[in-house]
Amino acid sequence: MGQCSLSSSDNKDTSLQRSVSMVVRNGHGSENSYLVAPYDKGSKMQTLNPNYQNSIMQTTSFTLPSETIGAISMVDRFQVDAFQQSLQKQVSSGKRGFFSKYSTVPPTHEKFTVEEMLCFQKDPIPTSLLKINGNLVRHSVKMFKLILKYMGVDSSGNITPLSLNERIELTAKIYKKVSKRSALHDELFMQILKQTRSIPYRTCLINAWELMFLCASSLSPSKDIEAYVTKYTHDVAHGVNMDPQVQAVASNTLNAFKHSLKVGARQMFPTHEEIEALYTNRKLKTVIYFLNNTYEQIIYDITTTVSDLIMALASSIKLSYYSSFSLFLHRKVGHGSDSMNFCNEEFIRLDDNRYIGDVLEEFKVKTHSKGEILLSKLIFKRRSFTESDEAFADPIFVQLTYIQLQHDYAMGNYPSSRKEAAKLSALQILAEIGFVDDPDSCVHWIPLLERFLPRQVARAMARREWELDILSHYNMMDHLSKDDAKLQFLRILGEFPYGGNSIFFSMQTIVDPLGLLPGRLIVGINERGGEEICLALQTHINDAMIRRNSKAKNVVAEYTQEDVSQASKHQSHDVHENHVQELSKTVQKTLEYASKLLEELHAKEKHEIEMQKELDRLKGSINSEKENIRELIKECNKLKKLFEEKDSTFQTEVMEKQNGETKLAKLQSQLTLSFKNARQEYRPEFSINDEADSGYVINDPQKINELEEDMKICMNELHTSKETLKMLQKEKLLLERKILKLEQQNDAEVSILVKNFEVEELTLKLRVSELERKLESVKESLNIAESTLTVRTAKLDTLCCSLEELEELREIKKDIDRKNEQTAALFKRQGAQISELEALYKEEQILRKKYYNVIEDMKGKIRVFCRLRPLNGKEIAEKESDILIAVDEFTVAHPWKIDRVKEHFYDYVLDQSASQDDVFESTKYLLQSAVDGFNVCIFAYGQAGSGKTFTIYGSEDHPGLVPKASAELFNIMNHDRNKFSFLLKVYMVELYQDTLVDLLLPKNAKRSRLDIKKTQREWFP
Repeated sequence: MGQCSLSSSDNKDTSLQRSVSMVVRNGHGSENSYLVAPYDKGSKMQTLNPNYQNSIMQTTSFTLPSETIGAISMVDRFQVDAFQQSLQKQVSSGKRGFFSKYSTVPPTHEKFTVEEMLCFQKDPIPTSLLKINGNLVRHSVKMFKLILKYMGVDSSGNITPLSLNERIELTAKIYKKVSKRSALHDELFMQILKQTRSIPYRTCLINAWELMFLCASSLSPSKDIEAYVTKYTHDVAHGVNMDPQVQAVASNTLNAFKHSLKVGARQMFPTHEEIEALYTNRKLKTVIYFLNNTYEQIIYDITTTVSDLIMALASSIKLSYYSSFSLFLHRKVGHGSDSMNFCNEEFIRLDDNRYIGDVLEEFKVKTHSKGEILLSKLIFKRRSFTESDEAFADPIFVQLTYIQLQHDYAMGNYPSSRKEAAKLSALQILAEIGFVDDPDSCVHWIPLLERFLPRQVARAMARREWELDILSHYNMMDHLSKDDAKLQFLRILGEFPYGGNSIFFSMQTIVDPLGLLPGRLIVGINERGGEEICLALQTHINDAMIRRNSKAKNVVAEYTQEDVSQASKHQSHDVHENHVQELSKTVQKTLEYASKLLEELHAKEKHEIEMQKELDRLKGSINSEKENIRELIKECNKLKKLFEEKDSTFQTEVMEKQNGETKLAKLQSQLTLSFKNARQEYRPEFSINDEADSGYVINDPQKINELEEDMKICMNELHTSKETLKMLQKEKLLLERKILKLEQQNDAEVSILVKNFEVEELTLKLRVSELERKLESVKESLNIAESTLTVRTAKLDTLCCSLEELEELREIKKDIDRKNEQTAALFKRQGAQISELEALYKEEQILRKKYYNVIEDMKGKIRVFCRLRPLNGKEIAEKESDILIAVDEFTVAHPWKIDRVKEHFYDYVLDQSASQDDVFESTKYLLQSAVDGFNVCIFAYGQAGSGKTFTIYGSEDHPGLVPKASAELFNIMNHDRNKFSFLLKVYMVELYQDTLVDLLLPKNAKRSRLDIKKTQREWFP
């Protein structure tokens, strides 16, 4: 390992180029640099600290960074020359400047190195960093733009902080770019790594490391990039004098890399909730269920796998031994969520290395193809059983094992006898409620019986018998505790020879050309493996082959007849092919002509649309002109109102003037009168003859002053009234002139507008009429084209139908040929087996009859069914009620003594709602025994009016046992007509007063004696 000296990348003191450069000189003379921006606690700006650089510059040597060695080994993955050429093309064309790192000072050396390419830049990259497929380069460039936007830096160096939703949206876009393109995973990591080196902005550096953490949490690099990226992340996370926040994010990123490299990348796109939780350091929660419908809530994040969730769940429930447990995906198809309905459920084991986020995204509620609801949830249960399980005394371990085996037993996966079923049910009840003195009086007794007794087993007996049997076993377990009952339940199921302590899987038939496998197969695997599976399948296949044996010969005969008929069809097939070729040619010509008509139709429709647009535009212009005229009329009305207001004001002023003049005249008259009175008062010595003399003198000064003041007041009022009159006259003249001008101007404008409007209206009407004529002609041609097109379309449809029928015939022919070949091959394979199976068939046929009737005998040679008759019309009219009550399908009860009920037990009880079909179904299988040669007797007995005749004979709408049994008997005979020959004889007798009477005997015939045969014990045979 060589020595490393520290030096600045340039001697000039520029802020954008202050960085620590560790130049590595190896034996080959090449140089590689490892650039990391140090953290400056004292600097307020988000740039690199020059004091820190000077302190580092004093160091003379140190060891070679191992991440540089990783970069040397993967130099061939980078396209340095192509990157430099694309960059120089953009610089020379003026589209961009050089790197932001070299925006002020260009590189001093000529050759462009990987170190220079893997440095921060605030401009988009011209091409990808790695050598990738040409189709992915465009996505790589767009991805780098998203990274720049996420970091919040643009080409001008401005930093724009982003909100949480914006960052989540950008992260989703980046994930979308690389989710379906695995080749971009390495490119993404190298682009983010590039933006974390030599970066002068602290906020952008933190954002870049956050994005690296997000990508490392759900994506994984290739093995070539793995060592380099992880080593670089390790050096940053454990570096000296680094930003603590950057180191914290880098440490999380390193852990995420280790996890993703171990497990792999996510299969599905992370959800918005997962990304938001990762940003806000919030834990998500999910629910893990157990088989008894209890659950536990567990936290997880974007990096949590199934194995991590199992460990967390085991720690939560304090389960020490969990290596045999796994998470299963439980799916249930149906319309409800009834936990006891196990018919359509399945368990799928989840891989331990799968991300829990992918699992939760996959099993959300979906709609089934048949309209049903697919409900899914996570189940925690055991995946295997071993012989050493009994050594673990952990109560949680025992409880979970008990719950699982109890669930499998309730599903019917452990077939058991009557005694075993009663004992297992008693143990489960004891483990549930403990031991009580009077359990049948407990409120939960009936629900516990229905819960812990499998449905398949419960059909074997009446419910009351089960209750008594289980109660007897329960009373004998008074010495057991709840835990002892669970352990004994596990021990009993573990000792089952055919599948104790098993894991059950529902198998699906994928390929079954012979149709011999069952439709649904449940495989149980225990510590002994699956050694009995092949034996069970072989037995099923033998049964299926025996059923098909009877049909094999008939199929061979039909196949030979088809070979003969195929030869006669070849001649007609050639004629049909010629006709088909002619039809195909006609179809092609019709299609060409129809395409031409469609083009013409589209052209005419386009022209019609243009004409309609022109018409709409003309209508719009007419409407605008009408609006202008309305505005002018409104303006004219406003002027008229103003004129009327001014005129009214003028009239009021004139009235005031006239009032002033009259008032002035009154004042003058009063003044003359006052003068006359004064002269008479102050000159009494004069005689009347001297009144004509006007020269007199008033010696009273007070009176003179009053008169002078009155005179002044009157003169002032007269003067003001004259001035007001002059002003009003001037205003009147001005208003009259203005009104005259406005009227003249308005008349001129109105006349001009009216003339223009009339001219435009005339032209528009002419144009509209012309357009309407054109439109009518276009519509007529369009109608003609549409009618022609409909005719051609009808012809085309008929030809297409015939062509489809031809294609269907061809497909049918191919299918028939293929099936014939398969059938011939199948017959060749089965030909050798038929001779062997014939002998086996005869033996199996005998055994089938024997076992069938043995089964019928096991049900009971004499079986008594009880049918309850409903009330008839008379009884309903008398308001009578039923006394007999069907408790269940095996028990009938009626009142006995005071407050007591007496019960009667039968093989089967048909209540009042049972139909004739239900009665026949219960006796239908006895007819097959009769055909096989066994004696069968079906009769009805009871009181008069109890419904015997209706049950046996029935009516036309509701036939009874006799007509239905006759029809079924003839069906059996028709089905087996190729195997056997039948001779049917019918007797109809009547038992009346211990005498048998032959009802089918003719009237005049001799009646023979009919006896009732009895055994020595007085039993009927």
